[in-house]
Amino acid sequence: MTRARAALVERPGGPFEVREVELDDPRPDEVVVRVLAAGVCHTDLLMRRTWPEALLPMVFGHEGAGVVEAVGAGVGSVVVGDSVCLSYRSCGRCAECAAGWNAYCLHAGANARGVREDGSTALRRAGKPVYGGFFGQSSFATHAVAHESSVVKVPADLSPVVAAPLGCSVQTGAGTVFTVVNAAPGEVLVVYGAGGVGLSALLAANVRGCRTVVVEPVESRRALALSLGAAAAVPPGTPLADLTGGGAHHAVDTTGRADAIGEAVGALRRRGTLALVGLGGKVELDLKTLVHNGIRVRGVIEGDAAPSTLIPDLVALHRQGVLPIERLIGEYPFEQIEQAAEDASTGRCVKPVLRFDQQVL
Repeated sequence: MTRARAALVERPGGPFEVREVELDDPRPDEVVVRVLAAGVCHTDLLMRRTWPEALLPMVFGHEGAGVVEAVGAGVGSVVVGDSVCLSYRSCGRCAECAAGWNAYCLHAGANARGVREDGSTALRRAGKPVYGGFFGQSSFATHAVAHESSVVKVPADLSPVVAAPLGCSVQTGAGTVFTVVNAAPGEVLVVYGAGGVGLSALLAANVRGCRTVVVEPVESRRALALSLGAAAAVPPGTPLADLTGGGAHHAVDTTGRADAIGEAVGALRRRGTLALVGLGGKVELDLKTLVHNGIRVRGVIEGDAAPSTLIPDLVALHRQGVLPIERLIGEYPFEQIEQAAEDASTGRCVKPVLRFDQQVL
């Protein structure tokens, strides 16, 4: 059993409150990770507002990075002492996983269940259950019991602050460009939203030699996009025909907003591709426009990425200096998680990353 400190949400929409908890020893398919950094994602903030009250208190967090402290008897991918990045969970057995489409695992509900498959939880406080296993990890804690499928080994000298966002936001944005739309040199890409996912898509488009236009309401984020290599960065509603040379080959929406998605369809040239990455509500699309122009609309989870394959590639690109994701990051001590969440919500910080210093271990 491991003692840890975790950021608990104790009521729907309630704040993150750091409390002491106890963790079980790992089961055969689990790994205990001492968390050194964890990214704050909008998914965490959305889920704490809507999480079922029956499954509270809950530990969120799904962009962890740290060091393996214990492994289950059946774990073969990592050993004690390995530096790791944590990502989403997949079963590895279903038809989607067998075909390499782990992000569409037929058992992906395990990522947001709050308990193991048998209904148990690895966490407790004062003898009472604390729910976790979010994305196979629940990394808003000094230690996480992670499912083996969520764990990817990374170089020991890679900063955990840089490693953490690789597990979700960076692989989602970059994977969408590399795999889903498969952007080619010279093509035009429009990215809606200059958050962690959108700017990661921009960086990946730079790697592919694309011309990228970023659509973003916040001026400071538009300036950051330009400094990162965007050909143009404009507010929503700006006509894009001249900026895209008559229409973009691809568009990536990270906002989930109906108005942005409508703009994205109008920004595409014939046979263009629209990748929908952001979560939102219902959207109405003009079928005549889609059919007449041969436009493809594609929903995307985690950039279609298999983390064990894409994350090492992203590490290599970072080391080459062409994926400077550290420029998106703002660091916060773990105890300031609520401030990090507020800054993420208001747009003051593109990608908050919690840093776990010795005093909270």
